[in-house]
Amino acid sequence: MDRLDVMRLFTRIVERRSFTVAAQDLEVPRSTVTTVIKELESRLGVRLLQRTTRVVKPTLDGEAYYRRCVAILDDIEDAEGAFSGALPKGLLRIEVQGTLARHFILPGLPEFFAKYPDIELAMSESDRWVDLVQEGVDCALRYGRLRDSDLVARQVAVLERLTCATPAYLERYGTPSGIDDLEGHRVVGLRSLTTGSITPLEFGDGTEERTVTVPATLSVTGTESYLAGIRLGIGLAQVPRFHVEEDLRRGTLVQVIKDHPPPSVPVSLIYPRSRQLSPRVRVFLDWAASEFARKNAARKAAPDA
Repeated sequence: MDRLDVMRLFTRIVERRSFTVAAQDLEVPRSTVTTVIKELESRLGVRLLQRTTRVVKPTLDGEAYYRRCVAILDDIEDAEGAFSGALPKGLLRIEVQGTLARHFILPGLPEFFAKYPDIELAMSESDRWVDLVQEGVDCALRYGRLRDSDLVARQVAVLERLTCATPAYLERYGTPSGIDDLEGHRVVGLRSLTTGSITPLEFGDGTEERTVTVPATLSVTGTESYLAGIRLGIGLAQVPRFHVEEDLRRGTLVQVIKDHPPPSVPVSLIYPRSRQLSPRVRVFLDWAASEFARKNAARKAAPDA
């Protein structure tokens, strides 16, 4: 194998976490894979992979070499694709907030893969702040205001939010009609993974914003648990409208304090700043932005939206 083929083999092993599966993917003998990696480690003078009976993982040197290999192979692919007119291909690594992905991204993926059949999508779910460059992630889907960074951000939506609770909760604690009626109420708290603090309730009237801290009977770090807590009647909560539209239609959740809704929140796709964006990242960004626009337009046009 030449050096580029060795790089392709090594990156496939790291991505598949298996010598055997990588060998099957690239249609080379398993024994060849073992020999090539031994020769590569010998030539570089470092151990690149940790092998166990169940999985293969890169060492710290292996992670660093993997990222360099990916960058080199991407550059070659981009250069050749620009002249051949070939469709983008290869592995695309994205980090998403799970509920957003399940509503806006996943339903349209069959059409995306039909258009770009040679793109492989490795999707990880997390609400934590990911170092895209350090962890080898091509782009991330993020909900909320973004911190300052060297990353490029492309806003794809602005989500309306509301304050709501179950009828049973409101029957027990009363229905607040304004911000000053919140004394004695409880919330389902959304706790930050970074700071451990609970996000306060936020209210606006079009000119200014106000935050109110209300005791949390339950606090969670995950969106799905947060939604479950609301639907169980544990407390008030503030959520994007798309999460609870069906609940509002059925009457299982009720919007309160309508005159002072929480500020809307942006949704962004973020990616590392580079001289030239990979074709597969570029087509994914364009497609994902169009999916958000299409779904938001359909929701607004729907009856009782």
